[in-house]
Amino acid sequence: MSGDDFTEANRANWDERVAPHLIAYGTDNFTADPAALSDVVRTDYELMAPYLPHESVEGLRLVHLQCHIGTDTLSWARLGADVTGIDFSSKAISAARKLADNAGLDATFIEATVDDAADYANSRFDVVYTGIGAITWLADLEKWATTVFRLLKPGGLFFIRDGHPMLYSVDDERTDGQLVLTSPYFSGHGPLRFDEGTTYADDAVQLNNVTTYEWPHSLSEIIQPLLSVGLELLSFQEHAVIPWKALPSMVPTHHGFELPGGAERLPLTFSLAARRPL
Repeated sequence: MSGDDFTEANRANWDERVAPHLIAYGTDNFTADPAALSDVVRTDYELMAPYLPHESVEGLRLVHLQCHIGTDTLSWARLGADVTGIDFSSKAISAARKLADNAGLDATFIEATVDDAADYANSRFDVVYTGIGAITWLADLEKWATTVFRLLKPGGLFFIRDGHPMLYSVDDERTDGQLVLTSPYFSGHGPLRFDEGTTYADDAVQLNNVTTYEWPHSLSEIIQPLLSVGLELLSFQEHAVIPWKALPSMVPTHHGFELPGGAERLPLTFSLAARRPL
């Protein structure tokens, strides 16, 4: 299969996820409550704020790559940012535009892949943001880093929090609490194929387009392309909490999900802030 074939398989799967995610994400409540913010953005804002002018996104132009149905993007709008969301799914973009209208929020949503995002956005931003669970869907992080650089204005900030690549290497079906590495940590052997047929947000929904492809990326494979295009690393952190139940043994806390009785055993997420030089 070619790269385009992988993209089209993933796009068909994500198109199908839109309808159940509109329900699972509680979008009716989100649009009805002008104070509602996604939990992901609440956490990311705390981590990002020290690197923002006046520790605020108020009045800044922010672009959200791989924005899906837009609840995170619109959360940034509610925090005062001038937002643009970009996603490769036409159905997700259509849903995001409708959510913005229903919530009475100004937002721009563009249908494009990450590789093409800078051409379609045709602008430079104060903040480029990538939300959690995103980059495993990208085959080429050198192209991703180039897109980030092109979208940022000089002095602009890039921020990402995502699943830790070590977590993605762990067997996610073991119920005995043991951490056993069964999946690749490094890339280089092509994508991993999954035929799950359900969505993480609602495992009762059966999808027709069941096959998806994801790419492992080590920490160095994530960080080095950003440095190579010229971004300056401001912060890199690893965290012992994640927004979803990534392993069967995880337990809920008020911060998210953690490993029971030994959270220090495995990093679950990482966050990174970088700046395009003036």
